[in-house]
Amino acid sequence: MRYAVVTFGCRVNQADSLAIEDELRARGGASAPPEAAELVVVNTCSVTASADQAARQTIRRVARVNPTARVVVTGCYATRRPSELAALPNVVRVVRNDVKETLVAALADDVGLTTAERFGGGDGACGGTLEPGVAGRTALTLRVQTGCEERCSYCVIPSTRGPGRSRPLAHVLADVERAVAAGYKEIAITGVHLGSYGRDRSGGCSLMALLTALAAADADVLFRISSLEPMDCTPAVVGLMASSPRFAPHFHLPLQHGSDEMLRAMRRPYTVAYYRNLLDCIRRVLPHAAIGSDIIVGFPGEDARHVDEMRRMLDELSLTHLHVFPYSDRPGTEASRLEPKVDGRAIRDRAREVRAIGERLARRFRQSQIGRTLRALTVDDGQSVVTGNYLKLRLDVRFARNEWVDVQVVGEHEAHHVVAGGL
Repeated sequence: MRYAVVTFGCRVNQADSLAIEDELRARGGASAPPEAAELVVVNTCSVTASADQAARQTIRRVARVNPTARVVVTGCYATRRPSELAALPNVVRVVRNDVKETLVAALADDVGLTTAERFGGGDGACGGTLEPGVAGRTALTLRVQTGCEERCSYCVIPSTRGPGRSRPLAHVLADVERAVAAGYKEIAITGVHLGSYGRDRSGGCSLMALLTALAAADADVLFRISSLEPMDCTPAVVGLMASSPRFAPHFHLPLQHGSDEMLRAMRRPYTVAYYRNLLDCIRRVLPHAAIGSDIIVGFPGEDARHVDEMRRMLDELSLTHLHVFPYSDRPGTEASRLEPKVDGRAIRDRAREVRAIGERLARRFRQSQIGRTLRALTVDDGQSVVTGNYLKLRLDVRFARNEWVDVQVVGEHEAHHVVAGGL
């Protein structure tokens, strides 16, 4: 059976899709492009209206170019508006997030799969049949937690992912061992609210317990920690990540806005000053770390004064890249009922301005790294590398994919391979 998995949205969705692909392969499936697949799984996002639209467009395109394909839709949009997706052409099943982990088993008879056991005990694990390069990814994305109990006023995810649920630490560590044995040299650790890991479990299970166990890994593997809420990135977390070679010097800390007034309206539990101090704390121990952030523009009530505050703050912060999201009403959220709304053209203009700031920050960081020698992992065609601090560089020589190499940064996007004794 030929299958394709199409993924939208966050790293958690990417990890979920890898787990689905892992089980499809274990049950005898063979990967194919969507236009040639018998089964197409579309793993949706619903963080914005444009994410919903992109999923609908993809499903319609698959039905148009591959009229015999059976389309199964899952993810956050499938959970929030299942009837909308069920009505689209070629959709044979819509699977909510809370039963996503049984998706392949439920389809087995319908699509002619074998009854091979799912890798990792069926709790969202991944890596039993996967190896570096599958699904175009050299690194493995491993989900350790799902769900969120925060109540940010703009966010629909608590209703589409449910309450926080952490995988047992023993299961996570077993998956790490399997992934390393399969050849993975980098593993991205992710969750919907990663900082809440372990709060739903007893016995001292926590984010720090997880990180401490990963730091003790007896393998030449690098862990890249996915998005952490600012209030969860404690001095202890920063200190551990700085002291262990197992962790990439890379943080993603969603700020969402540079105005305290807007942060309060968003129900974000920190201030601009807190965020600034957090970045200063990281820079003291990891001066060359990559630190990315998310920004929302056009939140209800945002005016020119708030935008000016945000511009000034972003220009001063030691961030290295930004993800900018134009605000989009999500039905059922508190923010969808707030007034006044910001005009769509103004939202687009503000997003363009903040993205320009993000590019300046990224360029400043890339230039600051020129001349440094860094360890990097070869990806894609083996002539591209990703450093621990998230520089994506083009090498002057080609290697096999998934090799550790030392490189000297010679330009914003270029590096030379460093051999023993010199360049």
